[in-house]
Amino acid sequence: MFKKSKWKIVAAIMSALVLLLLGTLVVIYISSYREVASTNRGMLDRYAQLYAPELRPEKPPENSGQPGRAIPLHRPDGPRFEDTPAFQLSTFYSVAVSKDDGAVLAVDNSDRDIYTDAELQEYALQIIESGKSNGSKERLIYASVDKGSYTLVAFMDNTIMQDSMTTLFRYTLIFGSIAIVLLFFAAIFLADRIVRPLEESYQKQKQFISDAGHELKTPVSVVSANAEMLQREIGENQWLNNIQYENARMGSLVTQLLELARAENVTPKMTNVGLGRIVMGEALPFETILFENGLKLQCDVSEDLRVVGNAAQLSQLVSILLDNAVRHSKAGGTVHIALHREKLHAVFSVSNEGAPIPVEQQKHLFDRFYRVDEARTGEDNRYGLGLAIAKAIVTAHHGHISVSCRDGIIIFTALIPAL
Repeated sequence: MFKKSKWKIVAAIMSALVLLLLGTLVVIYISSYREVASTNRGMLDRYAQLYAPELRPEKPPENSGQPGRAIPLHRPDGPRFEDTPAFQLSTFYSVAVSKDDGAVLAVDNSDRDIYTDAELQEYALQIIESGKSNGSKERLIYASVDKGSYTLVAFMDNTIMQDSMTTLFRYTLIFGSIAIVLLFFAAIFLADRIVRPLEESYQKQKQFISDAGHELKTPVSVVSANAEMLQREIGENQWLNNIQYENARMGSLVTQLLELARAENVTPKMTNVGLGRIVMGEALPFETILFENGLKLQCDVSEDLRVVGNAAQLSQLVSILLDNAVRHSKAGGTVHIALHREKLHAVFSVSNEGAPIPVEQQKHLFDRFYRVDEARTGEDNRYGLGLAIAKAIVTAHHGHISVSCRDGIIIFTALIPAL
């Protein structure tokens, strides 16, 4: 129980820490990317606004009757508008395209062999055709600017930024993974520190129940023996009858406390047993009790189903669930027992028609001394320990027990690993 609680705490701590760490890393990465992208975009826009190719007039063909047009002169050194390191380390390209006939007027390749003039012209024409003023293409970011008689498409090499962001992401992922692993072990340590006092308190409580049961067993037996001897001497007596009645109740409580302590603290001897035979063996004696209470019994049991378990404890489990069904069934109702195999588990269930159990109470049914009817005070020798014992037995067999209510039917289901 506490191991499961410990891992739930670890999961909760890790979920919060992972979300916080990932959120921080994502914010850092996105902020860095946007800042670098904004800086590069600003430099490109400034380049596009300030760059103006030198123009010279072109003579029209002879006898064409057409005026000449201005053609940009190629400037191999490229523009230098800024002396900042960012501009000096950046590579710019530009293509000037006539607005009249769509002819390429000039290409500035910055004397680099990374992109050919033909590639830059093709990119520029595609960008102008798309109508976009800025964006990215391959490893270039671009800006399209209207220069009056022509359109200038300016490019900036974005390789350094992309590589930098890739490196940042890679190292963020690596160090983030290392941090998550370290946080995982830290969460285990914290969860252990949180659960340990609760586990110690629970162990002390179980030890107290065991010790109290053993200590009370002897005086209860002595009182019972003396009351019986006294009754033989003086005969029937009202006060003596009261002593015997209350002593019997005390004896029943002590017996249940010892059964609970045994189920929780003692590791039972496990053997290969036929669970189907155990269920049928416990169900047959209950037929008389059911008949006396005006109830019917239905059985759907696979008798050849076998498990590794303790026959005595499994018999007690069946008896507890059947007794619980009898006591909480409506008059004239039916108690249904089922046992079948479901994948790797033997599924044993007992259902009866009874008053619905609220959801908030269902999760407490297997707690010690818990009673749905709080007005009852143990006059029927029931102290809210039966289902706690059943849970302890199922847990000792590495199984799980649960309760559900639907359509006026209360179902207790125990899952035990099957052979």
